[in-house]
Amino acid sequence: MNESTRIIRFLLLLAPVIALALGSFWLLEVLRRSAGEATPDKVRVEPDFYIDKFSYVKLAPDGRAQYHFAGERLTHNPRDDSYDIRNPVIRTTGKSASPMSIRSDRAHVSNDNSEVHMYDHVQMDRPATADGRPLQLRSDYLLVLPDDDVMKTDKPVVITSGEAVLNGVGMVANNATRELRLLNNVHGTYQPATRQIR
Repeated sequence: MNESTRIIRFLLLLAPVIALALGSFWLLEVLRRSAGEATPDKVRVEPDFYIDKFSYVKLAPDGRAQYHFAGERLTHNPRDDSYDIRNPVIRTTGKSASPMSIRSDRAHVSNDNSEVHMYDHVQMDRPATADGRPLQLRSDYLLVLPDDDVMKTDKPVVITSGEAVLNGVGMVANNATRELRLLNNVHGTYQPATRQIR
């Protein structure tokens, strides 16, 4: 065999090995890229923004103010698109319902803004109206549904209206219809009006 025939045979044997090596590297790169695209980006856990001393007014379809929401600090949680609020205050101004204000030490607002979970030293105040006495509610937790003008709790609650005091565990209140239900362990004190003797 001459020298050129050996070189040709060697190159013919070497060509498939080189092609196989290049194909392996190509396949490895394709798999690496597709695995990189399949793994989701890291979910951000830290808050991405905050607002100090914020104020928000929700308008009804007719353009009037439905409720006013304010607080000392609002922090956005990107993981579930929710908000944590320090020292929140909600004031309702609906034309069909009695105006009221609700405050607490902290609150958590759900991602669609339809639920406000108020925690720690929750207090609701409704001033006297033409047909009713002032009303005050105190609890450690209150779920407020501001668009529906409804409040709920499964915790102990104390309601004071004038000299009357109601205590219970669990409550559902609708400010628009002025309905109030205490769910468990209800007891109350009612002082009758004093009569003047003539």
